[in-house]
Amino acid sequence: MKKNKVIISGGGTGGHIFPAVSIANALKKLCPDVEILFVGAEGRMEMQRVPQAGYEIVGLPVRGLIRPLWSLKNISVLLDYIKSKRKVKHVIRDFNPDVVVGVGGYASAATLNAAHDMHIPCVIQEQNSFAGLTNKTLAEKAERIYVAYEGMERFFPKDKIRLVGNPVRQNLCNENIDKEKAAEDFNLSPDKPTILLIGGSLGARTMNESVLQSLELIRNSNVQFIWQTGSYYKDHIAQQLARHSVPGNLHVTDFIKSMDKAYALADLVISRAGASSISELCLLGKPSILVPSPNVAEDHQTHNAMALVNRNAALLVKDAEAEHTLIPLAIKTVGDKALLESLSKNASDMAFRNSDTIIAQEILTLINR
Repeated sequence: MKKNKVIISGGGTGGHIFPAVSIANALKKLCPDVEILFVGAEGRMEMQRVPQAGYEIVGLPVRGLIRPLWSLKNISVLLDYIKSKRKVKHVIRDFNPDVVVGVGGYASAATLNAAHDMHIPCVIQEQNSFAGLTNKTLAEKAERIYVAYEGMERFFPKDKIRLVGNPVRQNLCNENIDKEKAAEDFNLSPDKPTILLIGGSLGARTMNESVLQSLELIRNSNVQFIWQTGSYYKDHIAQQLARHSVPGNLHVTDFIKSMDKAYALADLVISRAGASSISELCLLGKPSILVPSPNVAEDHQTHNAMALVNRNAALLVKDAEAEHTLIPLAIKTVGDKALLESLSKNASDMAFRNSDTIIAQEILTLINR
């Protein structure tokens, strides 16, 4: 009997990779003998993170378009896309998938277009409230489009849309974490108000500068911070902190391995407004201050953040204002228990649960059809 086979394609950021791996894990749970192959972009984050999650991945020499779109540099981008599509057609012939899943990112365009040309059913998972260019152009070729926000019919055919939420990292939903033990792991107190500041796995310059500008304010507060600087800024932060004494209530790390413990300890989270981060915050019911990145296509992080802000489920600080206002606002907010409870409840009310399982079940139904 032929085994079920699925290709999952996309990546570039954790916001694409975490949902992709979550869908793969859910497929494995529902159908243990399913074969899954990932297709990503050479040199991007998925080429390390996917194998770490236990899955095989093939890399394509694909890159994103350069702005402005009429730039002559896009000629080489187009040539790389043609090479990638040719390569992925060979991969598809060899692997012979039943379904191809696109999660956004450079590689998914070449992969889903090739799969459609070869008459293989495709589905899309769009994480953001403002659809990306890749997924918008692929929509007509997809059988199903899984979204996390209402109103997505302005981007996609209404009859293809399924509102199911974003799959998130399953290990975050750990209700058995001992808060005292978690505090011990970060060399912090279990009794003090705690703010978790995360700018993504690579980091966020503005958010890091906000902390550096406010070291004395942090030192003199009754609040403790867990600060993930991101790997990209690790050396710069170390150099800056070498000139100052690091406050004892500030735990600094370039990457948090036990994110479930960090979330469990946090009374307030400061975060970029990537789709996966927002889905995690809602699922865990965490009060948050969102600082949308200005460096993303179509400003989709601001759209993501406003979906929560408009329902009083998060606060927002503009990136341009963060260095002077972010940390003072965070310290003030974490001391306001009524506000924290309100933000927590409203965020939790927006959460979708079991998104990964719902998508996996539909993929298997599509295969069996």
